[in-house]
Amino acid sequence: MSLRDVPTAVEEVYRSEWGRVVATLIGMLGGDFDLAEETAQEAFAAAVTQWEKDGVPEYPRAWIISTARHKAIDRIRRKAKFEEELEPRLEQGTLDVATPPQEYTAEIPDDRLRLIFTCCHPALALDAQIALTLRTLCGLETEEIARAFLVPVPTMAQRVVRAKSKIRDAGIPYAVPETSQMAERLDAVLHVIYLVFNEGYSASSGESLTRADLSEEAIRLARIVVELLPDPEALGLLSLMLLHESRRAARTSEDGDMILLNDQDRTLWDRALIAEGTALVERSFALRRPGPYSIQAAIAAVHADSPTPDATDWRQIVALYDLLLQVVASPVIELNRAVAVAMRDGAPAGLAVIDTILARGDLANYHLAYSARADMLRRIGKKSEARKAYERALALTQQAPEQRFLRKRIAEVSG
Repeated sequence: MSLRDVPTAVEEVYRSEWGRVVATLIGMLGGDFDLAEETAQEAFAAAVTQWEKDGVPEYPRAWIISTARHKAIDRIRRKAKFEEELEPRLEQGTLDVATPPQEYTAEIPDDRLRLIFTCCHPALALDAQIALTLRTLCGLETEEIARAFLVPVPTMAQRVVRAKSKIRDAGIPYAVPETSQMAERLDAVLHVIYLVFNEGYSASSGESLTRADLSEEAIRLARIVVELLPDPEALGLLSLMLLHESRRAARTSEDGDMILLNDQDRTLWDRALIAEGTALVERSFALRRPGPYSIQAAIAAVHADSPTPDATDWRQIVALYDLLLQVVASPVIELNRAVAVAMRDGAPAGLAVIDTILARGDLANYHLAYSARADMLRRIGKKSEARKAYERALALTQQAPEQRFLRKRIAEVSG
């Protein structure tokens, strides 16, 4: 490996292993989130120099964990109150300095799940649970999480800080709860997993439309949750993610440009994932009145079952969105329903729904609302208005493939 390749290797390990590294370190360090994150960052920085000298290790994650662990020990030793801070950890067995660094040659499948359940403790506010988990688990920047929640960056930063302080001050244990306690945390856990998947399925910013590592990890975690607690909504979420994931190969061109659902080559859809996802959503619906993930999975299943765009049963999809809105009120769901209404009843009908949503002030900074509005205006021949809506969407998105797509649309309606 050339010297130029080492930073790339470090970056790849960072993207794929950050969450597991931090989760493992938090467990080693007795639940100290800040120390785990800071020493993990230091270890990754050290890897650039050390791997250029020694080569990339056989087990990069083990190297990072071992290096971060020693940096954490050094930090604690340098603190003035040695006996107050180091000795209790040694006595509790949370930081064993006498043990040689362990080679993590096998997967540790529950590390991230343990971290999710810890962050989703009911003592924390729901928004703080989710924000902290996304920051720690995925290594997402605060700006990325803020965009996902449509809130200002300072607001999201405070949520993360408060959540960390609450865990530290309340002594919330770093442990998976008993099965009897899981139910009260399940909604938040599923929400976190789905947001992780969404960041991988449609990245909030950057040059790539998707991040397969995050989507795959979210699916892996959902499978573990289903094994631990086969709740209908856990089944529904796993189904939903599998059905979305089945379309990954068809969503981008060879140049990395995005391809809309109706323009995708459906022969590229993964039929095995579709079969598994469909079976799961049927199992979920059979258990009780469906929840939001199960209903969304049913919508995805209708799309997956359609051999061509024209064969899509839009009446059924609109009916499912109507049911979904009865379960959970959301302007984003209303927007998605509006798109389905436009496909069923025509663009003017869908445009009227979107204009109502925007008139309320909802989704004012959500680029997909303006993109959908622009598309409907384009379809009914109002090119000037469509161009303005596309330009508004372009100003709000930070994802390069979406920016390229919107510029092409702007060119189309500007002629």
